[in-house]
Amino acid sequence: MDWHTLVVEHWPIKFVSLVLILAYVIDAKILKVPNWITFPLAFSGLIYHGCVDGWTGLGFAFVGLCFGLLTLLPLHMVGGMGEGDVKLMAGMGAWVGAILVIDAFIAIALVGGLMAVVMIAVSGRWRHHLKMAGVILNDIWTLKDPYKIYDRARERKPSMTLLPYGIPVCIGAIASFQAHGVLF
Repeated sequence: MDWHTLVVEHWPIKFVSLVLILAYVIDAKILKVPNWITFPLAFSGLIYHGCVDGWTGLGFAFVGLCFGLLTLLPLHMVGGMGEGDVKLMAGMGAWVGAILVIDAFIAIALVGGLMAVVMIAVSGRWRHHLKMAGVILNDIWTLKDPYKIYDRARERKPSMTLLPYGIPVCIGAIASFQAHGVLF
């Protein structure tokens, strides 16, 4: 494969991968994926696909954005991750579309779950985290109102161990892109 093909073929996937790597580095340092990454990623995906394929492209990007948003929003609502992680998935979806974002979500969930288990094992706070899981499930079961569940999650946040979810998003998405043969 020549350099031109390597760089140009599937360039939107390569662009998104670079943005995900940037989000990984920042999230690892400050436990936050900033808006200056997420919003431009989402808007540029909508604009790019709209310009290249018109209304069809805009629809492709919008559906991808919505699927990306919906993959992590429920987890955010129960305190499982920050807003930046949700917006990062939405931005990724705007560029790669619904199918790739759903496939990437599966890999992301596996990486995130493994990371959480390792973090809990290293901390030695199994009981605390099992108790927190029980509290979250109880809130979902008893409160049933997403806004009340979200408010309770915000109250719990200081007692939770934070997992920089931009890391599993990056690793899982890039692994998924590679598995689909659209990265290299």
